[in-house]
Amino acid sequence: MFEQPLIAYFQDAIFPINLFSLPLAYTHCSVLTSFSNFTFLISDVHRIRQCSITIFYSNVTLEPENETETILLIWTWPFGQKFDTDCRGFGIEKCHLTDNRSLYPIADGVFFHHRDVCNNLQDLPKIPRPFFQKWVWANMESPANTPVMPILNNLFNLTCSYRIDSTIHVPYGYVLPRNSDEPVVQLPTKDKLVCWVVSNWNTLLLRVQYYEQLKNHIKINIYGKAFRNPLSDQAYEDVISQCKFYLAFENSAYKDYMTEKVFSPLLLGSVPIVLGPPREDYQQQIPANAFIHVDDFASPKELAERLHYLDRHPEEYMDYFKWRREYKVVRSWFGKEHACRSCSHIQKHRGSEVVHNLQTWFWSDK
Repeated sequence: MFEQPLIAYFQDAIFPINLFSLPLAYTHCSVLTSFSNFTFLISDVHRIRQCSITIFYSNVTLEPENETETILLIWTWPFGQKFDTDCRGFGIEKCHLTDNRSLYPIADGVFFHHRDVCNNLQDLPKIPRPFFQKWVWANMESPANTPVMPILNNLFNLTCSYRIDSTIHVPYGYVLPRNSDEPVVQLPTKDKLVCWVVSNWNTLLLRVQYYEQLKNHIKINIYGKAFRNPLSDQAYEDVISQCKFYLAFENSAYKDYMTEKVFSPLLLGSVPIVLGPPREDYQQQIPANAFIHVDDFASPKELAERLHYLDRHPEEYMDYFKWRREYKVVRSWFGKEHACRSCSHIQKHRGSEVVHNLQTWFWSDK
């Protein structure tokens, strides 16, 4: 009889289901060895993992079980920020999120946040990955602010990020159809023309260079750590809602990279002036008449002239809010939504998936 450790067999097996178990007689065991000709069902594995066992077997038959929870192991909490693990708020059922690493051998997926992984590569799992298990690479930073780690190539099965072509797409926010019974939120009173809140000041960044030219042609109300004028969360929302236009300038221009700098003013009743990826990228996620792109103008001076014109013609300014009659803005929930939607994807896609070259896909495509 050919025998080998169970976890080693997992790596090389080719079956369309996730885990196995032993007959109920063995579920309160201390040691199990040399089993053969068993049919394994996924439900009993939760009982088996309570044992301290070494399992050998041969001629195993595998049977799927559809009613079990999908287990997603959160290897590290993103930026150390814990969140509750109830996914039902996203309409996702039967997903069990956990940070209990002892469940690694039976987890359907493992969720890795890039910034935490790259700071501690030695913390990656030491035990070989079970054949059924999918590893999720999660990241919400642009390539400019994401350390390149070639060692991570050919390691992950799924990607979860703001990129539309990610396996699991989770943007910084959504523009969704408004239900007929949802009232249209009235616009707040405006007493400022243009505002900008910024913390990271770097004269090499395009957004800083554009601001330095724009401010020569129009008054800009400035806030944030960069200007020694930090705002609380509530003050931030109050300021944006009081501004006719908000400078939604990203720190870098990459494919699909649209952050809360865009979705917050849309939600709070200001018109975002965007600087980042091309207009076409924005229009894939938000209405074309909801924002102004700096690329629509030959110079910062021309942009300033347009903003002054809209300030003098309120009826044309209000055209930028017509979309609100049919749509609403919802912010995404950093970390929790990424984990829940990753778990849901794994739940619905049991077949083989792989990211062949993470470096080429993410860092080489602007």
